[in-house]
Amino acid sequence: MPRLSEVIAELDALWPPERAEGWDAVGTVCGDPSAEIDRVLFAVDPVQRIADEARDLGAQLIVTHHPLYLRGTTTVAASTFKGRVVHGLIKHDIALHVAHTNADTADPGVSDALAGALDLRVTGPLVPDPGDATGRRGLGRICELDHPESLRDFAARAAARLPATAQGIRLAGDPDAIVRRVAVSGGSGDSLLDAVRAAGVDAFLTADLRHHPASEAVQHSPLGLVDAAHWATEWPWCEQAAAQLDALSDRHGWDLRVHVSKQVTDPWTTHHSSGAPN
Repeated sequence: MPRLSEVIAELDALWPPERAEGWDAVGTVCGDPSAEIDRVLFAVDPVQRIADEARDLGAQLIVTHHPLYLRGTTTVAASTFKGRVVHGLIKHDIALHVAHTNADTADPGVSDALAGALDLRVTGPLVPDPGDATGRRGLGRICELDHPESLRDFAARAAARLPATAQGIRLAGDPDAIVRRVAVSGGSGDSLLDAVRAAGVDAFLTADLRHHPASEAVQHSPLGLVDAAHWATEWPWCEQAAAQLDALSDRHGWDLRVHVSKQVTDPWTTHHSSGAPN
């Protein structure tokens, strides 16, 4: 069996921590580098339910997209929910590793996985990484559909292909507008709206779109907006990342057992429709 340090070295090669944003908190949160690893669990959120799932699976490593301590802390006391997670992980010899914005901009990255879930053809990054000579890394992706379809049908495609959540899919713009080229970005994406408009796409699929940026976007252009749950747009990355680690395990002869959590850890649990607008 490989040691944790060997597995982490491969994960850092996939998603180099130095490519994370300066405000981000990526890398190994807890874990003994010399511990042996034979089972890994991928998930979006490092919450208690995921820690419990890893314990029940007998996994020695959890890899999540979201950090546990994004803004740092002065305590890991078990009187806090995050402290309880840390205590449980250490008690059961489970390491936690985070790949966040360094996975967003990777090739392939979070938005490649999102595009793949919708059967979209990626043509390049939405915001290219200036340090990438190949022009493949960066935030978001520009994609093409195999066949044009209405914005309504594109939103329905997203609803059918992404994991089910209480929010579902929200749509802004003319539902009958024809969509040929789209931009996608896993996670919160309204900070990318200027780049989306500059790209000249017909629609933008992302999450966490706020009222004012969305309102301005549809007033300034015929751009269609498709807003999904944050968790749902990033969960496909877990399957992509697990497949990458599987391939590395085969290459090294590690025989790792790699799992993807199917638990919905989106914080919103129920949706009540207020009725169709007049």
